[in-house]
Amino acid sequence: MAAANMSFRIATRDDLPVIVRLLADDGFGKDREQAVDPLPKAYGDAFDRMAAQPGNDYLLAEIDGEVAGCLQLTVIHGLSRTGVSRAQIEGVRVAGSHRGKGIGEALFREAIGRAREAGCGLVQLTTDKARPDALRFYEKLGFTASHEGMKLEL
Repeated sequence: MAAANMSFRIATRDDLPVIVRLLADDGFGKDREQAVDPLPKAYGDAFDRMAAQPGNDYLLAEIDGEVAGCLQLTVIHGLSRTGVSRAQIEGVRVAGSHRGKGIGEALFREAIGRAREAGCGLVQLTTDKARPDALRFYEKLGFTASHEGMKLEL
């Protein structure tokens, strides 16, 4: 059960250090992210590009003012499915000290609610095949592995 004193908010540029630390606090992220001080300029540039794109936000879960989890929620407008808008969820992390406490589920429920409010008819995500616990978590929330996701690194 998530903490009763949990709140949610959209990240600001000032939150970059904590977001990058969360992204790095992970078996995959520890080799991909650079949680150093000062942060590489690339993170600030990326945040500025996201902030300039309507419907592209980092959602933070806080407990007593401490960031306990995050995810990126992006609204994508399209023509398929008779013009349905969809929400893409990426970069999901819960701080190691807060895992197993329902924070991830609460964060997802908040993101899904925000997607609904934005008029989305679908929420989608991808998960690494090497993360079986994440797959079980998403299935518990009602997500189905209905498609095969593919990536091309450039």
